[in-house]
Amino acid sequence: MRLGLNLGYQTAWSTPFDHLALAQEADRLGYSVVWAAEAYGSDSPSMLAWIAGQTERIDVGAAVMQIPARTPAMTAMTAATIDTLSGGRFRLGLGVSGPQVSEGWHGVRFAKPLARTREYVDIVKLAVARKEVAYDGEHYTLPLPDGPGKALRLGFHPPREHIPIYLAAVGPKNLELAGEIADGWLAVFYSPEFAEEHLASVRAGRAAAGKELAGFDVVPSVPVVVGDDVATCAELVRWYAALYVGGMGSRKQNFYNQLATRMGYGDAAREVQDLYLAKRQRDAAAAVPMEFIDRTSLLGPKERIAERMREYAAAGVTTLSVSLFVADRESGVQTLRTVAEALELSGVGE
Repeated sequence: MRLGLNLGYQTAWSTPFDHLALAQEADRLGYSVVWAAEAYGSDSPSMLAWIAGQTERIDVGAAVMQIPARTPAMTAMTAATIDTLSGGRFRLGLGVSGPQVSEGWHGVRFAKPLARTREYVDIVKLAVARKEVAYDGEHYTLPLPDGPGKALRLGFHPPREHIPIYLAAVGPKNLELAGEIADGWLAVFYSPEFAEEHLASVRAGRAAAGKELAGFDVVPSVPVVVGDDVATCAELVRWYAALYVGGMGSRKQNFYNQLATRMGYGDAAREVQDLYLAKRQRDAAAAVPMEFIDRTSLLGPKERIAERMREYAAAGVTTLSVSLFVADRESGVQTLRTVAEALELSGVGE
């Protein structure tokens, strides 16, 4: 199992320079990849290009680039450009986002996300491989049939004809699609205790493509808080869990709430959502079960984190990407070092 670092996106309490310092420390420590995210604030490719130019070995990955935000050809251009700038260190994570961001921010209908994703990935692969981009799908038609457009190919030679593609997936059908058409899966709220159900869907997709699970990168983003008292560490993660389970989406369509329900936390998930949507965020955070937080995070002293890493590795994780819940840059650097030491102690690192 390898280590990754998930920086997320820029917030009111972070700066690009903080994120760069953490990425450079992860690079020095031998982490395999640093990921950047986007929602409706900072974008991921700008951050990744900037980080790529100031690191040496670590891969830079989008977790994710939003499908409704760009045409597939634009995504292919950006991916090929960053791959070139970084010397072949780019990983392309894709996701459809959610209905509120897709339709509210980008003005793109959310309907049929699986079919749109399949066609989008098809076109990205064609373009990155410098094949002529001609496509006749339900959602994308290139070139347009009733105008002067012509089928084109990427206008320069990137270092690789295939850039690793990852899908951010939560539901069973999306997990199958990831297994079938992608090189890896970007997971959230991944619990070793419930991993087999998710991996069964991925395996079904791999089988549909005539492949096995071996070689497929399972990449959960896992909150990490280092400290002596596990319950105290968990308090820092409560607000994050409440935001996603309770407020990331509408009452009818919240994929993270549905995930928590499938994991056996249905009653708590409903309560967290009711409280969050009633603008009682503090109560919503308090309602997140400690067990749910502990099962989906790395909490406590280094030895406990190392033991938990063994469980993640046994549950099929190939790249464990940590999200740092820390107060400042210095604490983040120290946490990265402790996580690296924990992996060595665990005996499951590559």
